[in-house]
Amino acid sequence: MYRFTLIFLWVIGLNVTFARAGEAISERDYLDEMPIVLSVSRLPQRLDETPGAVTVLDRDFIRRSGARDVADLLRLVPGFRSSTSFEPDAPQASYHGGFGNYSARIQVLVDGRSVYSTYFFGSVASGLMSVAMEDIERIEVLRGSNSAAYGARAMLGVVNIVTRHTADTLGVQAKLTGGENGVRDAQAAMGWSSDKASYRLSMDTRADDGLTGAYGHNFVRRVNFRSDWAASSEDDVQLRVGTMDIDSGRGFAGVVGNPAHDRFYESSFAQMDLRRTLGVDEDLALTLAHTQERYRDTAPYSLLSLGINDSFNLDVSGSTQNDSITLQHTFRSGTGLRVVWGGEWRREQITSLPVYNTSAALVTDFKRLFTNAEWRITPAFLLNAGVMAEHSSDSGATLAPRLMLNWHLLPGHTMRAGLARAYRPPSSLEKYADIRYSYKGRLLQVNTLARGNIAPESVSVREIGLLSEFPKWGATLDVRAFQEQISGFVRRKQYALPAGTSLLPSNPWDYFNSDDLAIRGFEYQFKSHLWKGAQLGFNQAYAHISFLNPANPAVDPNTAFAVPDLTSTLFFTQKFPGGIELTLTHQDIGTVSLQGSTRDKQALTRTDLRLSKALQWGSKRGELALVIQNMGVPYPDFDRTFMFERRAFLTLRLEY
Repeated sequence: MYRFTLIFLWVIGLNVTFARAGEAISERDYLDEMPIVLSVSRLPQRLDETPGAVTVLDRDFIRRSGARDVADLLRLVPGFRSSTSFEPDAPQASYHGGFGNYSARIQVLVDGRSVYSTYFFGSVASGLMSVAMEDIERIEVLRGSNSAAYGARAMLGVVNIVTRHTADTLGVQAKLTGGENGVRDAQAAMGWSSDKASYRLSMDTRADDGLTGAYGHNFVRRVNFRSDWAASSEDDVQLRVGTMDIDSGRGFAGVVGNPAHDRFYESSFAQMDLRRTLGVDEDLALTLAHTQERYRDTAPYSLLSLGINDSFNLDVSGSTQNDSITLQHTFRSGTGLRVVWGGEWRREQITSLPVYNTSAALVTDFKRLFTNAEWRITPAFLLNAGVMAEHSSDSGATLAPRLMLNWHLLPGHTMRAGLARAYRPPSSLEKYADIRYSYKGRLLQVNTLARGNIAPESVSVREIGLLSEFPKWGATLDVRAFQEQISGFVRRKQYALPAGTSLLPSNPWDYFNSDDLAIRGFEYQFKSHLWKGAQLGFNQAYAHISFLNPANPAVDPNTAFAVPDLTSTLFFTQKFPGGIELTLTHQDIGTVSLQGSTRDKQALTRTDLRLSKALQWGSKRGELALVIQNMGVPYPDFDRTFMFERRAFLTLRLEY
């Protein structure tokens, strides 16, 4: 707490000093209008009227960060931590705890479509890689539970990636990046329009040699198409289709059971959004979405330990298919009440003979009814109330409510306080996994055999916050204090099968609801225009995990290090004459367990630098940028043997 207070006061003092010493400019130069966010309650809302703390990453911030993917960008959001490793499936990000190899307790949306992968434990990693950075308009991050609006998996937060409207991307754009660690990215996009519609086709690749010490050579390829059509004065239609391939290395040289090998992931999607305006404050929206995933991962397993000079393939390949239909109605009742309500049907299918010991698809149906209301009780008090009633064919029914009161206590200063409850249903793997190793018709060993005795995890959230503007200093401050109590936390454990079940003794893994834990802490984000052309962003997140039943023998004390005690992030940008811009990012992360090993703990530090020069000739424009990531010493990422070393690369972007 003492360290937090000193740093916070130092930043405020630094800002005031610079603001007074800088060039005299008006308040209008400092602050834009209060941002409007779209995804928190499914209602368009001012940032000071949302039911929770929201971080908005706009196009300028994304560009200045120098990040090559969304996962790396999210590490700059208070309470988030990221990994750049492709070892589990793809670079990932998590909020308030990296509890394992996969990020399964937040929801990620792209233009409102869930990109949560249902394969394995559930993960948002591949979804975070599905959009090229140049196609993103902004990212809205709700730091806190949002199952009331988006149901299962929005347990600890929601990341909504909003892509650029096609009317804003007419013409041709190209981007090339190359540098150390085999960084070689390329992107091209073309936008065009007709009388009532506009279109964009974008293609890009992202490639590098991976982390030092890992079996790298990662390659991502994406193709995305979007069209926006004004069918009439009341009707808008949006169509999106796309594909993504990830070829990456994983495993460890000489490790039996997970040797160095290649893994392939493919996904494709189609999404249609239809919106009809029924009146000045009323509309109806229908979304249809379809996603397919294919996963291919095989590796040789040596049988020399059995005296057999041969091997067989360990295989966890499979495929998924997800389909959803969402209908929602938004309206205003009187002058003080806005309501959105609707329903969603979602079907998830997983097929994997190696993982489930059956060729039949495992099918899970979700039925959801939701409503969120914004009630302006008085000019100073705004109440947000929402609830999601959800039924899963696997896990049964749940009810996820949320209540948040926003108090505009003074102009530019809003306090909020609220409660929420959310759930995460167990994944198909946690409930039905049946992984067996066989050789020439003989059962060698049972690796995983889930017995299905598992219930959904739940979280109860209490939070209080403050959002303040300081026009005199061109600053904003957003503070969130929270307690997130997780019940029925899912772990895995081994048990013994009867002797003779397999050639080798089998002690397969199973999944069960173990201990209850609480995550308590606070976080804040502060940003300011120090002087003309300069911007400062500074945030800190403090969190502590405690066990509610510490005497439980199933408690793993290493879980306490799943979230760092303190993370501090500084983001500074200065514009110079001649279109030159300098950005410096620095982050200190307290002792935390690596996501690939709960027993390996490390404090991490990273400093990035970006120097760019704007280019323009006639109507054409572009940018040349040098980015140096991690200017300090190498640090471990995911595994203690995987090191993130310095990476310097150049980017040239052109627009016609």
